[in-house]
Amino acid sequence: MARRIIEDTVEQAALDWYRDLGWNIAHGPDISPGGSTPERESYSEVVLVHRLYDSLTRINRNVPVDGIDEAVRQIMHEPHPSLTRNNRHFHKMLIDGVTVEYANSDGETERKIVWIIDFDNPSNNDWLAVNQFTVVGDQERRPDIVCFINGLPIAVIELKNPTDPDATLRSAYNQLQTYKNQISSLFTFNELLVIADGVEARVGSLTSGWDWFMPWRVVEDEKDLRPPLELELPTLVNGLFEKTRLLSFLRDFIVYHQNGDDLVKIIAGYHQYHATLEAVDATVYASGEQGDGRIGVIWHTQGSGKSLTMVFYARVIALHKSMKNPTIVVLTDRQDLDNQLFATFSDSKDLLRQTPKQATERHGSPTGLRELLTRDSGGVVFTTIQKFMPSKDENRMPELCGRKNLIIIADEAHRSQYDFIDGFARHLRDALPNASFIGFTGTPIEVDDRNTQAVFGDYVSVYDMKRAQADGAVVPIHFESRIALLNLDDDAMATIDEEFEEVTEGEDTPDKEKLKTKWATLEALVGSDDRIANVVDDLLSHWDSRLEIIDGKAMIVCMSRRICVDMYKAICARNPDWHSDDDDQGRIKVVMTGSASDPEDWQGHIRNKERRNRLANRFRDPKDDMQIVIVRDMWLTGFSASSLNTMYVDKPMRGHGLMQAIARVNRVFKDKPGGLIVDYIGLADPLRKAVLTYTDSGGKGEIVLDISKAAAVLVEKHGVISTMFHGFDWSDYSGSDRTARLQCLLNAQNHILGLEDGKNRYNEAIYLLNKSYAIAKTTDEAEDLRDDIVFFRDVHGRLNTRSAAARDPGEIDSAIRQLVSDAIQPGEVIDVFEAAGLKRPDISILDDEFLAEIQRMPHRNLAVELLEKLLKGELRQRRKINLVQEKIFSDMLNNVLIRYRNRGMDTLQVIEDLIELAKKMREASARGDDLGLDFAELAFYDALETNDSAVAVLGDEILKTIARDVAKIIRSSTTIDWTMREEVQAQMRVLVKRILKKYGYPPDNAKKATDTVLAQAKLMASELASA
Repeated sequence: MARRIIEDTVEQAALDWYRDLGWNIAHGPDISPGGSTPERESYSEVVLVHRLYDSLTRINRNVPVDGIDEAVRQIMHEPHPSLTRNNRHFHKMLIDGVTVEYANSDGETERKIVWIIDFDNPSNNDWLAVNQFTVVGDQERRPDIVCFINGLPIAVIELKNPTDPDATLRSAYNQLQTYKNQISSLFTFNELLVIADGVEARVGSLTSGWDWFMPWRVVEDEKDLRPPLELELPTLVNGLFEKTRLLSFLRDFIVYHQNGDDLVKIIAGYHQYHATLEAVDATVYASGEQGDGRIGVIWHTQGSGKSLTMVFYARVIALHKSMKNPTIVVLTDRQDLDNQLFATFSDSKDLLRQTPKQATERHGSPTGLRELLTRDSGGVVFTTIQKFMPSKDENRMPELCGRKNLIIIADEAHRSQYDFIDGFARHLRDALPNASFIGFTGTPIEVDDRNTQAVFGDYVSVYDMKRAQADGAVVPIHFESRIALLNLDDDAMATIDEEFEEVTEGEDTPDKEKLKTKWATLEALVGSDDRIANVVDDLLSHWDSRLEIIDGKAMIVCMSRRICVDMYKAICARNPDWHSDDDDQGRIKVVMTGSASDPEDWQGHIRNKERRNRLANRFRDPKDDMQIVIVRDMWLTGFSASSLNTMYVDKPMRGHGLMQAIARVNRVFKDKPGGLIVDYIGLADPLRKAVLTYTDSGGKGEIVLDISKAAAVLVEKHGVISTMFHGFDWSDYSGSDRTARLQCLLNAQNHILGLEDGKNRYNEAIYLLNKSYAIAKTTDEAEDLRDDIVFFRDVHGRLNTRSAAARDPGEIDSAIRQLVSDAIQPGEVIDVFEAAGLKRPDISILDDEFLAEIQRMPHRNLAVELLEKLLKGELRQRRKINLVQEKIFSDMLNNVLIRYRNRGMDTLQVIEDLIELAKKMREASARGDDLGLDFAELAFYDALETNDSAVAVLGDEILKTIARDVAKIIRSSTTIDWTMREEVQAQMRVLVKRILKKYGYPPDNAKKATDTVLAQAKLMASELASA
């Protein structure tokens, strides 16, 4: 007979996978206090101290006992009140070792490093996976699986049953958040959190939000990418928890960054991990005797963590023995990009084990490029490529460093200045003749771009849009064309853009705007007063509409700094309260550079680096009221703000610059369904060409989705829901009669509940409708359907409304009565049971009058839902305190519901049957008082009474005595975790059997009665412990 899949099925399968990887397996209760092989003295201990001592002694054979004792003391010490800071403190010791001092045999103080993990020899470590590991902190909790290395709990895995619709990955995530608060000591040592249901699986860090728990789709390498329909948990376990890979990951692929007041722990995604390892292998070859210095190109879609991949690569290659402590030069083509990337590397200095330096000039100071490269080894140096241009009195760039262990990391390695013959690439080769070059890009290299391949080589790793979206690393980008007040020829506009960029490439100063020819003419047209006024009116209306459906921030991209300022004035003229001269106040800001020679009305928008950084932090903060930013070039590359969901573009762009700019809106953030690009200038043709480049380069997935596709999906989902309302008239809902509207809403809810599986089908349909509506709300199609969508969404809200908290039990009876009588009054919740705040339903409060009121409800489907929910809630509670009663009444309820759903009885009949069942349950609850038994004694009495021969032989009084004795014995035997400890259960079984034998319980039924008693005791464990 086929067995049902339960949570334990997933747990045991996971343990098998760990066993296959060479991990030892233990059962939590066995190694807990009182277990068969205890390894800790209390449930508050989360470190297996003996394993820790043994491992440290084995790994650090040259350190005496005093040194090991001191190392353990430091490992166990929590110096901060913050869990995340304690976690970082531990992680640093895990990676860099523990510095200890102790007195040697001569009485002198010695200092040594005690290594917690042997990273070079995985088999020299202690590997243990434990299931059902109970921890007592503020509460008693039992994570499903805890992974220990050398006695330290470095990973926690929370599993759910894939067949239970309520046991979702999200609920597993929520459970881990609860654990962090209630048993925080377990997470001081945590490196990885895993959530899974046997089918889907995600991994995150201690601080990862729900959005940043990501899949792990690779085991050996990127060629081993697993298909979407394959089970994810075995891939994650085998791909990440294999011993060598896990140690590599812990050592090189975890970093902490400060995000405002918050410390954030970041772990690499599988694409970052494997791209780094591929790049390191390519680097070792390229810089070797047979190599030509071309490492290759890493193409990872914008928004998927390219900057951090550079950090991980720099970490691993810097420590690679064959590279002999290389010097790493990080190269960008613009100062603002250099600053942004430098900030990311500086935040990662602990991982890099060195502080990056930024070249401020070519030479002549301690921070000059020449001076920073004049070193024997080591170092991470940031510079712009313009510093490799020969001076006017030089024919070629002089050599700055001739070492072979010099690695050049070029950000956005596709730009035109890497021309190998006359461009900066030749100057780089002249200055650094023996260096090796690796390029990183968020957009593909054009097929006919031979320069980039000549400098850097072929692709080392590709993580395209399709994979990034499938993994949830980025969200889709949608495109909406709003108004076209300029009739510009596409080819002419592209020529203007190209000529301007060629003339001004590499300029970071306001002089860039002085180099205008055709550009000046176009700028005057785009920036005319009338056009700006029209654009602003439409933009503000559009943004208001967006805010009705989705929270977030917007960026306006203008053609020139002058237009940026004028756009700001026009917006603030319509919304004066948005303006503020204070950088820390105001809803809208312009971000641009400038000088004292710029016009006076520009000066308030020109800020130094420090002030721009303050604005960046405000804009990145979803809670800050800085909602809109206006830019020309700033923040269009290398800048990330997750809550940015809309970009209004009024500037000609093309190619890589266009692709980099629009990718600002593809970051993952909460329930953000996608980013939206709103085009005011005419980007359709440049986008088409960019898409062609993407696909020709082998990229998969759609770069940009036209908003008309989202509108088409919206229309389709509207049709699906409309079909569910076939024959139902909702015209009253758009009228002015409040009573009629509320009655319509109630009737609609009743209608959906009357459909087969109506509520679930409706919820699924409305979810898809909401996603498309969040993108397409500003389209004509959405406007035409607006009234219907409001109605559909309100019905969904009524179907799924839940109360915030349970009310005092004394208020529940009157609350339900009031809600039943006033169910269609303004503001009341139609789902009367949940609206009453019944967190734990109690049948006993329902008297005959109340049940009669339900029976008289005109909305019969609502009455059925109310009664079903009420009875199921009672049965869930009853199962904990009376297994026998729950089984009897559950069977009765299921029989009624099956007949109802199979249309075997009408709604009126099912209501009568459910009310009769409710009365029987109410009567059963009162049996304990009649028999003189408390809840536990009654449950055990019922377990014994199921045997008719026992009742006949012994009678009620003897059975009641047996029930009281059994309850007393079990109460006295319950300890923490007893339900998981077989030896305690065995002892209970013996005691129960003795009692049954003592009173002459029929022996042929004693085993079944004993099993039922123990099963009941397990289910009511928490109630017994507190009774």
